[in-house]
Amino acid sequence: MNVLRIIIAAAVLSLSAQIAVAETTWNMATAYKNENFHTRNIALFASDVEAMTGGELRITLHTNASLLKMPEIKRGIQTGQVQAGEILLSAYGSEDPFFEVDGIPFLSRGQMTAWQVYQLTLPYISEKLEEQGLMPLFSVPWPGQGLYAKKPITSVSDYEGVKFRAYNALTARLAELMGAIPTTVQSAEVPQAFATGVVSAMITSAATGNDTKAWDFVSHFYDVNAMNNKNMVLVNRDAFDSLSEDLQTAVLAAAAKAETRGWIMSNHAQSVTTAVLAENGMTVGPPNPALVDELKAIGAQMVDEWLAKAGVRGQDFIVVYNALE
Repeated sequence: MNVLRIIIAAAVLSLSAQIAVAETTWNMATAYKNENFHTRNIALFASDVEAMTGGELRITLHTNASLLKMPEIKRGIQTGQVQAGEILLSAYGSEDPFFEVDGIPFLSRGQMTAWQVYQLTLPYISEKLEEQGLMPLFSVPWPGQGLYAKKPITSVSDYEGVKFRAYNALTARLAELMGAIPTTVQSAEVPQAFATGVVSAMITSAATGNDTKAWDFVSHFYDVNAMNNKNMVLVNRDAFDSLSEDLQTAVLAAAAKAETRGWIMSNHAQSVTTAVLAENGMTVGPPNPALVDELKAIGAQMVDEWLAKAGVRGQDFIVVYNALE
């Protein structure tokens, strides 16, 4: 009988230890498909967190807007509906001008400049997020944005009166300055929006073009490389602070690893996804120089408009930014 009691007690202790190891679970929301490089990177981040914490912290990833739609994710993290999530940072420019700085056309001219802009603006971004009860874990840019159309484009005037898909305030403003009619459409809704005539043109990365099978509804892609908008992975600050110091260290280490890996994946996606557009019959190539000049002039106007909102902080940033050139 004593032997039986010892065996039972040992089994209970063993089971209790196993339960304790896997007690903390975070829910994480993202709006992109499993195949998207951002989602694949985040899945690896979740796997790294579990491995680095010995299973003490596990992240359940909800992809393709299955738990929260893109516009709902940031608020969901703030309220604790989910502990973590991925957002398109530039969609929140109304909350702070520095959230949208990477969405200004031609301010980020490829990944090198995009990284420099990120480092210069991260202190401003982090400060605002802290006020909102949020903490940035890592950020990864989209490949350079290109123009999509149903016909050849030689000038900005070719977009006059065209219904143009916007995904944030800056792309809506860009459409207006091009003479187009902006309509906000989330990534997951792009194919339906084109199929129903809600929009007939857009500016976005080749990666999103792949995700949405753009060859089904447009014929031309111009590799303008206009901007490198960033996705940012955020965590609820209280949820992070509730972790032990060892777990916090592990999460931050996994996040640093994900950021490095994500920038490499983004750079790789630039060429690979552009090639896929061509393989599926789209006309793919650079824009003509005249069109580039017109777009850069619009970008310069948008920088001035952004500075008017950003005030002294914006002026300080632009002085340092200009010194990079």
